[in-house]
Amino acid sequence: KIDDFELISFDNEKNINSSVVKKNNFTLINFWASWCNPCRLEHNFLMLLNQNTKIKIIGVNFKDNKNSALKFLSSLGNPYDILAKDSDGKSSIKFGVYGIPESILIDSDFIIIKKFIGPLNENDYKEILTILKTNE
Repeated sequence: KIDDFELISFDNEKNINSSVVKKNNFTLINFWASWCNPCRLEHNFLMLLNQNTKIKIIGVNFKDNKNSALKFLSSLGNPYDILAKDSDGKSSIKFGVYGIPESILIDSDFIIIKKFIGPLNENDYKEILTILKTNE
């Protein structure tokens, strides 16, 4: 289980708190950066997941340059329902994240269903879809 959290909005420096998770059955918190090559590998799977209405995706941009991150998203697409930033890497440590990409799938009670270390791949994508289907 993860604790209540606060993140800083990528766009406007406002706080994003964990209440955003309560509104969704499932939330995938994805830690990424424009300079991270494996993040590019997983991006298509995030775009596909974004089409599923049963899950919301929070993107946490990790130790990145804002303009580079914006170029990355405008080039590859923005799969994130909520975009936050972790400029110094301290917020990510609270989630137990030490390298990127990492993704944490949680339910509305903040229970960690699965943690994905490294880039999401086709098997991970299928596993997430199965979890969403079995909890309808």
